[in-house]
Amino acid sequence: MLSKLKLIAFVAVCCVMVAGTAFAGFFGDKFEDEVVKETGAVKLVREVQKGGYDVVTTEELKGWIDAGKKMIIVDTMPYEASYKKGHVPGAVPFEFPVPDMTEWDTAKTADKTQADYEALLGADKDALIVVYCGFVKCTRSHNGAVWAKKLGYTNVVRYPGGIFAWKGMDYPVETAE
Repeated sequence: MLSKLKLIAFVAVCCVMVAGTAFAGFFGDKFEDEVVKETGAVKLVREVQKGGYDVVTTEELKGWIDAGKKMIIVDTMPYEASYKKGHVPGAVPFEFPVPDMTEWDTAKTADKTQADYEALLGADKDALIVVYCGFVKCTRSHNGAVWAKKLGYTNVVRYPGGIFAWKGMDYPVETAE
């Protein structure tokens, strides 16, 4: 009888340990995930504040496109690796680097100049300019938005979700293949 009680106690302790580990793992991951989300959110807010531009969500951008809102949409991803394979409908390519580009560097913009970017954006400095890249952590769109502001464009918006969020909503993409 005593060994039966020991076996039951042992099984009970094992169950509690397994349940406790699973419980801690579940909440541990949840809390760690929140830290990652917070870090990304704060980084994005600081980039937006530093850049002096606005942001738009995937649904808002889709609504603008569907409504025929006049805008220039700039895809800042590498042409061959990304833009060509799928981009937001109506977007035009202009590659920017991931790290902050404080000085114009044609080696980081696929040999294109400031004048090339300004020509792409057009003469109307009040035109709506939407700039995006691959996903929230990608800062190519930040560089594109900052340089549009530096060139004097006043209505610059960054679409941080980028092509990943666009595809995540199952919205149609265009290809250049």
